[in-house]
This record gives sequence, C-alpha cells and structure tokens, in this order.
Amino acid sequence: MSDYSDYQHILVERRDGIAVLTMNRPEVLNATNFRLHNELSRIWLDLGADPEVRVAVITGSGSAFSAGGDFEMIEQAMGNPEVIASNTQEASDIVYNLLNLDKPVISAINGVAVGAGLAVALLADISIAAENARITDGHIRLGVAAGDHAAIIWPLLCGMAKAKYYLLTCDFLDGKEAERIGLVSLAVPAEELMPRAMEVAEKLASGPQQAIRWTKRALNQWLRQAGHTAFDYSLLAEALGFFGEDVREGLQAVKEKRTPNFPSAR
Repeated sequence: MSDYSDYQHILVERRDGIAVLTMNRPEVLNATNFRLHNELSRIWLDLGADPEVRVAVITGSGSAFSAGGDFEMIEQAMGNPEVIASNTQEASDIVYNLLNLDKPVISAINGVAVGAGLAVALLADISIAAENARITDGHIRLGVAAGDHAAIIWPLLCGMAKAKYYLLTCDFLDGKEAERIGLVSLAVPAEELMPRAMEVAEKLASGPQQAIRWTKRALNQWLRQAGHTAFDYSLLAEALGFFGEDVREGLQAVKEKRTPNFPSAR
C-alpha cells in the first residue's frame, strides 16, 4: 500500500479502488503555496504506483476548489530566476504527470477555480462543476501570460474563439456556462456535486481497467501534441512575465481589490 503521509495540503482517502483527494487550505481558499504546488506536481506519480487505486477524484476543502497561487509564492517569484525556474518545472510536471497517469481522474469543482488549481480541474479526464462554481484563468489579470495549462487544453475544450475571449479578458464564468461552452464535462447543483463525482468514479473503478486506461492514453495524444508546441511555449512566456513590472502592479491591484494600472498600458 502506498503511503501518502508526507502530503501536508492534500488529504488522500481511499475507498474501494477510488482515491479521494482534497486540497486542504480552506483558510486561504486552497490557494497554492510552494508546498501545495509541489504536491500537485507529484501526487499523480504516487497514484500511478498505488496498486489499490483505480480512479482518483480531486476536490477542494470548504467553499473553494483552489483560488490560484498565494501572494507569497508570487512575490518570491518576481525577478528571481531560481524560483521562477522551479515553479515553471513544477507547472510542467502538474500537467504532464496528470496526462501520463493512465488511471482516470475526476475533478469535482466545488467553488472558485483559478491558476494551478484550474489546471488540475480542466485537465482531469472528467470535470464536474457545481453550477455556482466560479472559473477564471487569472494570469493576465496578474500581468503574466496564461501559462499553467491554458494553451494545451482550452482551445480543445471550448474552441479558439471562446478560449481567447476568456483567457484574454479573465472574465469569470460559472459552472453552467462552463458546461454550455464545453469547458467542463458536466455542471450539477452544488449539493449533488460529490455524489455525482463518486457515482462516475464508481462506474469507472468497476469497469475494464485496461480498456479505460488505454482509451485515456489514446485521447491524450491530442494533448501531448499541443504540449510540445503551444504549452511549452506558454510556460516560458509566463516565466518571462515575472521579470517585468506589470506583474508587480497586477499583484498589488489584486491585494487592494482594484483595477490594475499596468505600466505597459500607460
């Protein structure tokens, strides 16, 4: 049996072949600090090596799925090549380790989903959102390019027109609209979210495992093609933004809950 005791911010509960993962920093809406970011990059490797897990369900503790990167993590990255390089590698690992996990992953998007948390939510094989969930990529609001996951998955899910609109404007969309445009698999009333996610998980856990995993691997070839072109490029574009002035104004504006006045737009 695999040991998950080293994880501080992801709770892991195994139930009859299903691993229920809960991001657990509810006091900050499950924002990703350095530790949680790292844990999201390696949990998929541990699940892959766990013979008792056939399906994973990931959700957030409390009222949020994950509110993106926390302020300290962003501040320490600004102008710091070592931190930027480490964060960029982990952002890559979150995406590729999740894609390369043959076991199916279901996201239960119970509230706000931004940044690295949104990457996990949308790259899950089946994404189920509460109808009142609030989704936005958020990178451009911060003043950096959309790099965590957007280029690899948004155009395939909802088409280039909608992808460009929501990524460039950072407008929020709720679970209902996300389902309407194809960004998530399903949207359900909030009280039905976990029961529906577990229902789907149980169906997959009792299904033909090799057929399910090989089908996931085949479909993810589309994402691997996008990964080595658009996604890898977007990671570097995002990293460059942390050396500029826009990100400083963007973070300050988020802290002060005001409209940013980006230096590059003056």
